[in-house]
Amino acid sequence: MAGIPQLNSALYHRIRFLVGDPVAYVQLPAADGGTKSILILRDIEMDRARRFARADEVACPRDFTPAVGLSGDRETATAQAAAECLRRAGVTKVVADRTLPLIFADLVREAGIGVQCDSSIGVVDRRRKDPEEIEHIRESQQATEQVIERTCRLIARAEARRDGVLLHEGRPLTSESIRAMINHWFIDLGYVNPPSIVAGGPIGADCHDLGHGALRTGEPVIVDIFPRNETTLYHGDCTRTVVHGDVPDEVLRMHATVRDAKRSGMAAARAGVTGEDVHAATIAAIVKHGYKTGLPPADAPDDYCAMTHGTGHGVGLECHEPPLLDFKGPELLEGELVTIEPGLYRRDLGGVRVEDIVLIHSDRCESLNRLPEGLDWK
Repeated sequence: MAGIPQLNSALYHRIRFLVGDPVAYVQLPAADGGTKSILILRDIEMDRARRFARADEVACPRDFTPAVGLSGDRETATAQAAAECLRRAGVTKVVADRTLPLIFADLVREAGIGVQCDSSIGVVDRRRKDPEEIEHIRESQQATEQVIERTCRLIARAEARRDGVLLHEGRPLTSESIRAMINHWFIDLGYVNPPSIVAGGPIGADCHDLGHGALRTGEPVIVDIFPRNETTLYHGDCTRTVVHGDVPDEVLRMHATVRDAKRSGMAAARAGVTGEDVHAATIAAIVKHGYKTGLPPADAPDDYCAMTHGTGHGVGLECHEPPLLDFKGPELLEGELVTIEPGLYRRDLGGVRVEDIVLIHSDRCESLNRLPEGLDWK
């Protein structure tokens, strides 16, 4: 495995050592029949890596200088050293994970060593969270809920102008201004926050539109937040829907359906069932209430209302990780953390979505969320 751990979550998960420069992780057969791992990285990082990195040995590129010398380019030099390390160990073929940068594969091959990709390496390890990871995500989800609640209450308690536009401190309350507030709140909590979804009215009918412009009374607003803890690097992910003022009857009906679908998905989620099984349970609840699933056909009217996405996904060092709770989703594993997030979307009205993170057990799932699911947040 190789790359920059700050950017490559699979590599970081293997070594649990954060650094912003290229590294190479090599696992070799050991004399006792087991394996030994070597982490190759910048010389100034070696002492810290020896204390904290999950590797048996720590080296720098200079320790594996090839006959032609090392490049002045840091990434190239690290790849050259990895190839030389393998050559000296008498390796003739390596198996790499799906994230290996091409420069590493290319220089290893130039050294006469075959490279084979095994796309499964590290995937199951990351899917099944250890106790420390579970606590990190639980902590992130608690912070996420704190900000979701603050955001929804801000919207619900805003003043409505005569034309329906919401006001905050005398100014129009916009998706952009709320995102800025969310970012500041998370900085205070020690989180990095990708752009949140704050999508009101018809804009929310596109499930991944971040939202823009002024929010209005009587319209559903989807608030979807997925921050990353600056220290642990693990994400939270939570969605709630809020309506300022009177709630339209159809929004009430959509919301009740989404909540029922979430309950159905959670009831189905446990180790041994597939992500497709969970998605099928969610779909059954959506259809039972008279709604559709899948993207709208080209000639669909604006009041076409459907769940247009899967039921959920894994969460960890990245917000979206395997497995998918969708068609062809794999068998769920005990210890996985996944979202359950059904939604309904209608172009002339907007969207409704409710999302929790659940921990998969052998016979059930456990929600990490404690936040109410309602539309009224006053």
